[in-house]
This record gives sequence, C-alpha cells and structure tokens, in this order.
Amino acid sequence: MNLPLRINFDEKDYTYMIITKGITKETNAIQINMNGMDYQLVCNAKGEWDAVDATVSDHPGLLKAIGRNIKLRYRL
Repeated sequence: MNLPLRINFDEKDYTYMIITKGITKETNAIQINMNGMDYQLVCNAKGEWDAVDATVSDHPGLLKAIGRNIKLRYRL
C-alpha cells in the first residue's frame, strides 16, 4: 500500500502517491498520482526529473519540485 506523500509548494500543501515500485538508481521513469491524475516523471540529461506531457495547467513547477523531492528521498 502506498502512503500519500506531502509537499509544500508556493505556500500550499499538496499530496501525491508514488505508483512505481522498487525505485533504484537505475530507474529512469517514475509514475506518480496527484489529485487523481497520473503523471510520468523521467530523468533528463542534467539529472533532473521532469514530467512527460505536462501542460501549463498541470503546474510544471510543482511537478519539478516533486521530482526533486523523490530524487532526494531515494538518493537518485
């Protein structure tokens, strides 16, 4: 069972769940669920995690912050 994780972004609290199981340093894509929407985060050439197919209404800054949070949590 996945527990929801929390992040504070622009003075608002958000919760998300990591759907991908068994994240390691070799993982190159991570599925998350936020507000009932599934997003895929992939690692770019700079080592940053960005959302695939994210639109402006999906808050790309928030998704990038979630990617940073996951990177720190799992030491990627």
